[in-house]
Amino acid sequence: MSYADEVFKQNCRDILQSGVWDTDQKVRPHWADGTPAHTVKKFGIINRYDLQKEFPILTLRRTYFKTCIDELLWIWQQKSNNIHDLRGNIWDSWADETGSIGKSYGYQLGVKHQYPEGEMDQVDRVLYDLKHNPASRRILTNIYNFQDLHEMALYPCAYSMTFNVSGDTLNAILNQRSQDMLAANNWNVVQYSVLVHMMAQVSGLKAGELVHVIADAHIYDRHVPVIEKMLKQEPQPAPTFVMDKTVTDFYQFTRDSFSLEGYHPQPFSDEIPVAI
Repeated sequence: MSYADEVFKQNCRDILQSGVWDTDQKVRPHWADGTPAHTVKKFGIINRYDLQKEFPILTLRRTYFKTCIDELLWIWQQKSNNIHDLRGNIWDSWADETGSIGKSYGYQLGVKHQYPEGEMDQVDRVLYDLKHNPASRRILTNIYNFQDLHEMALYPCAYSMTFNVSGDTLNAILNQRSQDMLAANNWNVVQYSVLVHMMAQVSGLKAGELVHVIADAHIYDRHVPVIEKMLKQEPQPAPTFVMDKTVTDFYQFTRDSFSLEGYHPQPFSDEIPVAI
């Protein structure tokens, strides 16, 4: 059984059995038909994934690995905020007529800041410190910029990454203010696991542990039947993560630099509506 499946099942059972519903509250998200999208949630879920032991991707249903990579590179490599630079349509509901999602995600990572060593954006600062200051306890990114929130189509959900080097191993914490467990939980886990692998390789380190901290872990009302069906699925063994070992420059990775061997998720045809 994939460890990611175990964690996902445990989280979802916990939310469904002892979570708190917001049906008595006025909520911002809504469904495409205009109906309010209510949730049942748990506060403060923390999951740990040892990337040396296993790649944490669900087998209960398929997580679209290459599409995860596309969005990861769009945000962290291209530092783009325009959907015309992105394969797929996952951000279409939040983009304006020009394709922009405002000063969000990639835009924030690409903003230049002045340091004693020179001008760098947040990604380049992380890369610099991992190579030159690995003992630093200040290696992090934060895209929850209060000054620009009013110009963001969607406030960042996964907003901060903290990197920490222990010996020859790179560990990281992903902080997330909000998590749609069905549509986005494993999506984000896969993306940021790949990011740790990328950062580690180009810094001459080994990928270690990803710690995922979720403030508001929730299941939408219309997702409950789908989650209940997934909980009955039989998990499969985790696949093997493969990364092109010749890449030593973070900006030279492409979607084809990564693959999974032996990924055989359970068939799952249910549609997953996304609250907007």
